Amino acid sequence: MLGRARFALGPHNRGCDALQVHKSAGSGAGSPDFRGSGTPHHSALGKKTAAHVAASSQTGRISGVAERYASALFELAQSEKQLPVVEKDVERLDALLKGSEDLMRLVCSPVFSADEQLDAISAVLDKAKIASLVGNFVRVVASNRRLFAIPDMVRGFREKMAEHRGETAAEVTVAHALSAAQEKQLKATLKDVAGKDVALDVTVDPSLLGGMVVKIGSRQIDTSLKTKLASMKTALKEVG
Repeated sequence: MLGRARFALGPHNRGCDALQVHKSAGSGAGSPDFRGSGTPHHSALGKKTAAHVAASSQTGRISGVAERYASALFELAQSEKQLPVVEKDVERLDALLKGSEDLMRLVCSPVFSADEQLDAISAVLDKAKIASLVGNFVRVVASNRRLFAIPDMVRGFREKMAEHRGETAAEVTVAHALSAAQEKQLKATLKDVAGKDVALDVTVDPSLLGGMVVKIGSRQIDTSLKTKLASMKTALKEVG
């Protein structure tokens, strides 16, 4: 049993794909219902596996289960005129996930029971004061054994918000945190490429060593030092 939730900050994680989760997420049909504050309603969304969601994350695609949950959250927030509040809470949730390896392990690992995940994630949400729609949403996701898809749900919601504003979403992975000036310059550069304003989703991955990886839709630009070194190693082997 987990007992009291206790999560330590760890280095940057990149979602459940980094933890090699392989467990069925259940089956069924329906739409997530997280309006109330009581016991979450179970609703599965077709046979999906954590491994499939992890594969979707690696290819830049958002899984079907994550897309449906993200859409449901966006539509409810919009109908109740709570988009700004919900967006802020979703970003706070994302920061919690990215800042704690232990929390990401809880979200992704199949070794925890539904009750253990629900109790632990509820404690985290209460401590972070993430309540209302997003708090209920995450509890429903946990109750339905779909916490493994939370990183993709966050991405899906962020893309919905970008579309709502007439922007395009760009996932940016950097070796070191960007300054405000660097982020502003990057937005301007990507706007020229995309032809519209860009909403950045920036994550830090020290293993890149330098440079960055940018994903806009199906397009990816990899200028990381890690990739350049790998290419150089391959070229040197071919010469040898």
